Amino acid sequence: MKKITFLILLAIIFSNCSGTDEIETIFEQIENEENIMNETIFVMGDFIDGAHPTSGKVAVNSDKTVLTFTDFKTDNGPKLLVYLSTDANSTQYIDLGDLKGVSDDFTYSIPSNTDLLKYKLVNIWCVDFSVSFGTAKLK
Repeated sequence: MKKITFLILLAIIFSNCSGTDEIETIFEQIENEENIMNETIFVMGDFIDGAHPTSGKVAVNSDKTVLTFTDFKTDNGPKLLVYLSTDANSTQYIDLGDLKGVSDDFTYSIPSNTDLLKYKLVNIWCVDFSVSFGTAKLK
């Protein structure tokens, strides 16, 4: 909130000294800050290596409907799926679908009524070899 107030004050001060393009840019930055503050994350975690090097961040939105991968990276492999699981061995899991790629940012829909206290691991699961490429614990 202090950042937004500061940016508004800067916009007012610079409005006397600068053109309208710069003022519009400042107001766009303020809007972006507000949007980021309004997007609440329910849980998040960092990927750790399993059978293959895996890195990146994962987060679940406050509505518990979307799982977001950020700066994700792992090795390529046969039939890689994204699971919400109870453990790294995927004893119990919810299948979110095929891994969309081995590096980038991705989103997956979370089925309604998913118990994220029970299914607290995001697991990159290789079906052909029954191994986890990497996991992230949601906390």
